[in-house]
Amino acid sequence: MRLTIIGSSGSFPGPTSPASCYLIEAGGFRLLLDLGNGALGTLQRYTDIYAIDAVYLSHLHADHCFDLCSYWVARTFPEGGPKPRIPVYGPPGVAERMAEAYGLDPRPGMRETFDFREIAPGRRGIGPFTAAFDHVNHPVEAFGIRLEHHGSSFAYSGDTGACDELVELARDTDLFLCEASFQDHKEHPKDMHLTGSEAGEHASRAGARKLLLTHLVPWNDNERTLAEARGTYNGPLGLAQSGDVHMITAPTR
Repeated sequence: MRLTIIGSSGSFPGPTSPASCYLIEAGGFRLLLDLGNGALGTLQRYTDIYAIDAVYLSHLHADHCFDLCSYWVARTFPEGGPKPRIPVYGPPGVAERMAEAYGLDPRPGMRETFDFREIAPGRRGIGPFTAAFDHVNHPVEAFGIRLEHHGSSFAYSGDTGACDELVELARDTDLFLCEASFQDHKEHPKDMHLTGSEAGEHASRAGARKLLLTHLVPWNDNERTLAEARGTYNGPLGLAQSGDVHMITAPTR
């Protein structure tokens, strides 16, 4: 699997990155994980936006889904006519939420451009990937996802506070892309986001082989977040940065 960081900024786009968006590819299949505000513009640097095969939305906050509105325009009204309909996986109500965001009548809303498929805890195929979903700890219904392909594995937290479900999704994964919006020395709401040290704790409990921190809010010192994670996780560790590419491979036996 090949992971390209399109956007890793939390809550709103930052000066060097759009909001959450990640491109993961395997076997010629291109899957977008989230499509937050500002992401569609940056995505065009790294791939043909009409070559995307499916979109997954972890939850329905603006910084994870609102550029689907722009993508609807791009696929519905290009020169030469509409592009083929593609799947969009998301929480219950995703089709209605996206229609509302763009001010469309919910019937048909965006359904003529996107094949909306509501997700629930469990496993299903997405292209060449085996995907596992589970609820994570956030004020709205939100999911974490695990993807497996030819022996390699990847997990993405979406937005979450501390929860055991996230540990299981990341169990023994080759790369764990985990949010770290908060910092230990600051007051913050419970059951919303993780600190760097909490992200490290979840990765350690899961036995994840590599940890990449994301959803980095623009007002935080990212190096401090990284240092907090180093205090609780001993494996390879880094910050998700727009434009970076990570190859995800199973360990040699």
